[in-house]
Parts: sequence; C-alpha cells; structure tokens
Amino acid sequence: MNFRSFEEFWPFYVMQHSNPSTRRWHFMGIIASIVALLCSILISRWFLALVPLFGYGFAWYSHFFVERNVPASFGHPVWSFLCDLKMFSLMLTGNMEREMKRLGKRPLLQPS
Repeated sequence: MNFRSFEEFWPFYVMQHSNPSTRRWHFMGIIASIVALLCSILISRWFLALVPLFGYGFAWYSHFFVERNVPASFGHPVWSFLCDLKMFSLMLTGNMEREMKRLGKRPLLQPS
C-alpha cells in the first residue's frame, strides 16, 4: 500500500492495532525501551542495544501472535514509529479508545 501522508497512514495503522492486547504490548515495549534508554545513560551503554529489541520485540510479538497480521513497520518503518509514539501518547492520556471510535474502528471485547 502506498500512503502519501502521515494523516493517510494513521487510520491504516489504527486498523492494524484493533485488538486492545496488541496496543498494550506496544505500550509495554515503549516503556521497556524508555527504561533501557535511561539505563544506557545512567548505568552502561550496553543497555542501548536493548532499546530496539524491546520496542520491536514486544510489538512484533503482538502482531504475529495476538493480532495475527504483519507489522506495519515492515513496509513503512518511519510512519510506523511515529504512529507508535502517537498511539503511546493517546494511551497514556486515556484517549486511544476515543480515537478508535472517531476513526470508526470498534475495539474488540476482551474476555473477563
């Protein structure tokens, strides 16, 4: 798929993350990456190697085993990274579900 802008890519990205568990795995991956980045600054540069491992590892796990789709980062790495950050900030502020509804995506119900 060819996208001409971030605004055009964003709805596709959201559709690829329709399962709340997928979004949670991404959220945890970003948190783990931030912690690894801080450790690389405060403790040892060795932790820097963990930043992409955590970020992509958690996200790709969720795509292959939870959402069962191909990560958008394979075809659009820069826009996917920017969308990851946008989704993270929306989740952090509690606005991701509202954004999904705005785009017409209904979140999947999770078993209790």
